[in-house]
Amino acid sequence: MTLSQKAFSLLQYPLPHHALSRLTGKFAQSEVPWLKNALIKAFIKRFNVDMSQALEPDPTAYANFNAFFTRVLQIDARPLGEGLLSPTDGSLSRHGRLQEGQLVQAKGHTYSAQTLLGGDAALAEEFMGGSFATVYLSPRDYHRVHMPMTGTLREMIYVPGRIFSVNKATASYVPNLFARNERLVCIFDSEHGAFAMVLVGAMVVAAIETVWSGQVTPLAGVPQRTRFDNKITLERGEEMGLFKLGSTVVMCFANPVAFADYPPETMVSMGQTLGDFASQPIQRQALV
Repeated sequence: MTLSQKAFSLLQYPLPHHALSRLTGKFAQSEVPWLKNALIKAFIKRFNVDMSQALEPDPTAYANFNAFFTRVLQIDARPLGEGLLSPTDGSLSRHGRLQEGQLVQAKGHTYSAQTLLGGDAALAEEFMGGSFATVYLSPRDYHRVHMPMTGTLREMIYVPGRIFSVNKATASYVPNLFARNERLVCIFDSEHGAFAMVLVGAMVVAAIETVWSGQVTPLAGVPQRTRFDNKITLERGEEMGLFKLGSTVVMCFANPVAFADYPPETMVSMGQTLGDFASQPIQRQALV
């Protein structure tokens, strides 16, 4: 890590994370034409956003910055592969087996599944010996989150916390980053056992939404746990939520996954094959 990356990580500790997010959220929700158009156009230029795949390619047609950021893609923009799917566009930063209940955050850094999932030892026990995968969404990426496989929602746990940036530099320096940031833990049951979709908040992320509850993460608060007695089943590839400004999705699987041979930090697209619940790894799928 360079000195500037280390300094960037250290400077985040004293920052008023939630206040910054609230301020950013106000700008992102503004419908003042000149302001929202200027923000959107500057963002597209800065991050080289490809609008050709958007259902609405005209940047000025969006009501506000959030509407642009959570833009819907054309129906054929993300074809679904085989097996276990990537839930979103981004960098497949780390994936593999849960070794003694630990997930790899970055080289030299691990953190516990129990802490990630909100401190519930019994829940974490379900994932011992299973697998995990972490996808980091960069600012230019598609920010809706989809199902990696068909699942029935069992419960949802909101875990309050800090909201450090979740980029590669911070992940390499801030210990337990994904288990200390604000996050939404969604537990599903499937034909391959339980799996968790953990939507991790980050610096200036104004909100996280799900398709069943709308906006569910306040900018500060207390832990909230919701169980779902009425079955909510979402199909493989179906949208399950979104980030208003970017972050990370951490997935945990009760059963081992045979991941395709992707090196760390491989860029993946929503719907791309990540692996399968099989005895042998499958062949890597080309980017679409």
